[in-house]
Amino acid sequence: MNTPFAWNNTATRVGSAAFDEGLRQHMLRVYNYMGLGLVMTGVVAFLVSSTPALYVPIFSTPLKWVVMLAPLAFIFFFSFRAHAISAATAQTLFWVFCALMGLSLASVFLVFTGTSIARTFFITAAMFGATSLWGYTTKRNLAAMGSFLIMGLIGVLIASVVNIFVGSSVLQFAISILGVVIFTGLTAYDTQSIKEQYAEGFGTEANNKLAVLGALSLYLNFINLFQLLLSLTGQREE
Repeated sequence: MNTPFAWNNTATRVGSAAFDEGLRQHMLRVYNYMGLGLVMTGVVAFLVSSTPALYVPIFSTPLKWVVMLAPLAFIFFFSFRAHAISAATAQTLFWVFCALMGLSLASVFLVFTGTSIARTFFITAAMFGATSLWGYTTKRNLAAMGSFLIMGLIGVLIASVVNIFVGSSVLQFAISILGVVIFTGLTAYDTQSIKEQYAEGFGTEANNKLAVLGALSLYLNFINLFQLLLSLTGQREE
């Protein structure tokens, strides 16, 4: 004979299984957006760097500053307007941002060898994958670590701006090392945050937008980690 407790227990298990499946699909959507965004960035960067008619007018003129700063402008827009835009708009802006980032990163293919770029990409992917998996599975609350890392990121950004004028190779090396540590930690923190945001149950439309915004945060961690590792280990073209 079934008791109310047995019914409640069964309903709890069914609800838990449905939530776990929904979370799995949500995280898969996040990683798919991020992965496709990286592919778009890589393709645009490679095509631009392989076409003198494109990269010469950009990187040999002041236009390069527009190209380099455009992704930053998009980030500010996302930050201030994320609450007001629809999921479809967020997705469109994400693809535009990835293409702009590819345009900005075309210089990487002009400065570093293809072998070192490929090697650094796979190292970055391995580090990112392991850290994101830990952030997803750990029971530890990473909120405190995230606050500390964000403060560290602000410090690194300030130091980077200062180093534009100072031009110290020692300071740049320190910035790169600290940056790798910070973005590795932020990968775990952001992964846990994406998971927790889904658990709050905002609904389908909101979750679709959260998937895009979550993909953007992980994408930025990956791109920054890649660039920092490349600056440390990359082999330059002779």
